[in-house]
Amino acid sequence: MKTPPHILIVDDEPNIVMSLEFLMRKAGYRVSIARNGSEALEAISQTPFDLIMLDIMMPDVDGYEVCRQVRQHPRQAGTRVVFLSAKSKEADMQQGYTVGADLYLTKPFSTRQLMAKVKEQLATGGD
Repeated sequence: MKTPPHILIVDDEPNIVMSLEFLMRKAGYRVSIARNGSEALEAISQTPFDLIMLDIMMPDVDGYEVCRQVRQHPRQAGTRVVFLSAKSKEADMQQGYTVGADLYLTKPFSTRQLMAKVKEQLATGGD
């Protein structure tokens, strides 16, 4: 049996982390949590993930930088990166795609839409 996809949730807002973790576990995914960019980089250096949900505005290392490093990491080659951010300007979204995001969703988002997009990303991701 195939192991369920492993998702890393990176956000510095505990209530967002909790609700995303609940949603993803309910959908049968394995979930890891990073509460800031540094924790995310630490996790990325140790574990290959299928998908990373990434906030942009975090206190230490921002999401753009985390995404850049994911894209340079050989073990994360097939990892899908989904930005979840309150930054909804065209320029912010453009920068997200420039650093290597597969998808950019703005907060607030509908959980149904998010789950559909996650499923979609995992289906198109490296197997």
